[in-house]
Order: sequence, then structure tokens, then C-alpha cells
Amino acid sequence: MKKREFWARFQRNRLAISGLVLVTAMFFVALLASWLAPYDPNLINLQEVLLPPSPNHLLGTDTLGRDVLSRIIFGSRVSLLVGFVAVGIATVIGLLVGALSGFYRGWVDQVCMRLVDVMLCFPVFFLILAVIAFLGPSIWNIMVVIGLTSWMGVARLVRAEFLSLREREFVAAARSLGASDARLICRHLLPNALTPVMVSATLGVAGAILTESALSFLGLGVQPPTPSWGNILTMGKDNIEIAWWLSVFPGLAILVTVMSYNLLGEGIREAIDPRLKE
Repeated sequence: MKKREFWARFQRNRLAISGLVLVTAMFFVALLASWLAPYDPNLINLQEVLLPPSPNHLLGTDTLGRDVLSRIIFGSRVSLLVGFVAVGIATVIGLLVGALSGFYRGWVDQVCMRLVDVMLCFPVFFLILAVIAFLGPSIWNIMVVIGLTSWMGVARLVRAEFLSLREREFVAAARSLGASDARLICRHLLPNALTPVMVSATLGVAGAILTESALSFLGLGVQPPTPSWGNILTMGKDNIEIAWWLSVFPGLAILVTVMSYNLLGEGIREAIDPRLKE
């Protein structure tokens, strides 16, 4: 599909455009957090504990007097970092497994797909919980574990694309000219198989952010004093009756971010897939 055609179809989807705008805004908020945050996110002020939203603290303060808005802004860095790195790891593994499986078929395909089936047998979130509990909570462990447990969908998508593409005329022509397997995979097949992967990766960022927030909420994610939307929610849970803002605002940040990536991913999918034309 030509870029102009893709962009024209994408622009017709207002929800997708809204998702793109929100995702872009969230990216710049994370990038410019040091300039946008009104306070140091870790600055403790025991004289301003659990203050409700006010002109001085637009989203209130927490149990240590820290500004909630500043912590949410800096927490966006953690969420986006986890989302992009985890999805990057999952995409690389999925591309490798799916490409080998779809290109060579036979016993290679059987081994790769049985590995995918085994991984899909495990409840992913509980597997992540078990691994994090064993390794210890840290942002790097979270990114790696989420990436290592979420590549199966990408592998299946890439395998399906390779099984279709390897029978095309341009592949036969390249093979007849003496192209090696590595050249066929990297130069001819992989670039044409990236379309569904792009959609999967966009949706995967939302899933990774949601998983990181859930782990931090349970105390197995990013550890204080590093701000994370999940650990702000944990503090809100403990003070839900007297400090509603500690639950509402980080919850809204998670909701808007996840929704934005889902809208963007669905918009890309509809713009790419010709069967979804209006």
C-alpha cells in the first residue's frame, strides 16, 4: 500500500487521529517532564500532607506531601519506557521465531510452534508475577520479563505472512538469481511482513503499560521513591476514603494512555487492511 493511500485512509478515522494526538502529547510530556513538572516529584513536605487539589497543587499531594501532578508527569517516563522496551524485546523475538518457522517450515516450524503453544499455556500475568517475585522488583526486570512473555502473538503473525509470501513470484525470482536464505528473509520477506507487526506492536505498548501499572500497584513493579502510576494508585488505595485524588488522577492517566494506543493501533489496522474499506 502506498503511503499516500494509507495516510488518506488513516485521516478519515477521527478516533485514530485522536489516539495519535494523545500518544504524541504523552511522548512530549515524558520527554519534557523536568520542565513541565511544577515540583520535584520526590520532594517531601510533611506540612502539606494529603492536600486536596488547589491552585498550588493542581492534583493534590500524597501522604508525604509530594505533588501528585509532578509524580504523574514523571511516572509517564516509566510507563513509556517499559512499554517501548518490552514491546521491542517481544517484537525482536517474535520476528526471529516467526521468520524461521514460516520460511523453513518442516521440523523447524514444528519446534517453533510447539514452543509458542507451551508459552501460551501459562497464564502470562501470573508467570510474570512469579518471575518478578524470584528476581526481585526493578524496572529492568519488569521490561525484560514482559518482553519475554509477550512475543508469541508476533511470532504467529510473522509466520502466517512468511507462509504466504514465500510462494510469491518475487521470492522465486530472487531465489533463481542465487539469493541466500538470509538475503531472502531480510531483504525480500521481512519488509513485506512488517505491516501486521506494526499494528501488534502499537497495541502491545498499551498492554505493557497496563501490566507495569498492575505490578507496581501490587508492590512488585517500580519501587518508591521512583514515581509510577501504579505505586501512586497503591497509596490511593490505602487512603481512598480521605484522598480520592490519589486514585482518580493516576487511574485516568493509565486509562487515557492505554485507550490512546488502542485507538492508534486500530486506526493503523483499518488503514492497512483493504477489506475494512468503508
